Amino acid sequence: MGRNNYFQFKQFIIHQGNTAMKVGTDGVILGAWVTLEGVKTVLDAGTGTGLIALMVAQRCDAFITAIDIEVSACQEARKNVNLSPWKERIEISERSLQDYSIETSLSFDCVVCNPPYFTNSFRPDDLKRSLARHNDQLPFAILIEGVSRILRPEGHFSVILPFECEREFRMLSANYRLFPKRITRVKPKPSASVSRVLMELRFEALLQKEDELIIETEKHHEYQPEFIELVKDFYLKL
Repeated sequence: MGRNNYFQFKQFIIHQGNTAMKVGTDGVILGAWVTLEGVKTVLDAGTGTGLIALMVAQRCDAFITAIDIEVSACQEARKNVNLSPWKERIEISERSLQDYSIETSLSFDCVVCNPPYFTNSFRPDDLKRSLARHNDQLPFAILIEGVSRILRPEGHFSVILPFECEREFRMLSANYRLFPKRITRVKPKPSASVSRVLMELRFEALLQKEDELIIETEKHHEYQPEFIELVKDFYLKL
């Protein structure tokens, strides 16, 4: 996806000129994949532009709390929310998950997160982008601990990660009695290796579904039918 200052979806627009992390395929896939049936309250942890919060709002009637530690991200997310049809159902808060999970009296049916994940990798020069892309500010163990505090007993936590992080994340989650119920492993194209993993975790050790999602055919920008079905309600050209 391009680095434009805005990204137009079918039912909302994302302005992203001042936010470190632009609209990307990971966020769109997660926002379209997360289970929302029966969900009344959602926390979007690390909302960035507000993309996932807005996708969730389009898909269900839940009230959504969206948090981020970056001031400019929250400002831009508020702008995007206020321009949307769902501004009455989305609240943006400049908070870290660590602080929010300790201070809030709320609990959630669903927590969704596209977390920072480039642990110990080369730091980009731009500080905001570095904060958004690297998990120094929100290590996996801290993320999972925070989620375990505010997730309702029957709730679920949905996340997208680099495939190589799956084993570590599952082991850390098990320490808080969170176990995957649904796993989708994502490949860019049929001949490529798995690059991402989507996980839905719950307070029960019952893996019910494992599957695979392939984004494109071997031809660039020619999308697989399953991918089109997943995101067709959002992308203008699908």
